[in-house]
Amino acid sequence: MAYWLFKSEPDVWGWDKQVAKGEAGEEWDGVRNYQARNNMRAMKLGDLGFFYHSRTGLEIVGIVEVCAEAHPDSTTDDDRWECVDIKAVRPFEKPVSLEMIKAEPRLKDMVLVNNSRLSVQPVSADEWQLICEMGATKP
Repeated sequence: MAYWLFKSEPDVWGWDKQVAKGEAGEEWDGVRNYQARNNMRAMKLGDLGFFYHSRTGLEIVGIVEVCAEAHPDSTTDDDRWECVDIKAVRPFEKPVSLEMIKAEPRLKDMVLVNNSRLSVQPVSADEWQLICEMGATKP
């Protein structure tokens, strides 16, 4: 299993909207960055990800699961762009802020710390475990 981080502006697509989609989940559409797209192409069913509120909030608020592998993005006719579907698994007991992540020396190499603009990014198994601990949330 691989781990990921999905960034979304909460006023556009927040955790509550993701939860409301239930077991069916929702396309993680609209991504127009090749590196983020390639990360989605690498995802497998059952991979887990952090749901991160960007721009406002700047915190990990939940865990999601990939429920459909990469397929054409329905928001464009351009076949270069693909997306996965994700579904909410559980909220974080305590959101983990970007400030907390940056303050933790063991997370200094995390993509979120070093390339904060990338909207879909990998998370290592050690980073996953540590952030779940910081958020008092079952991994």
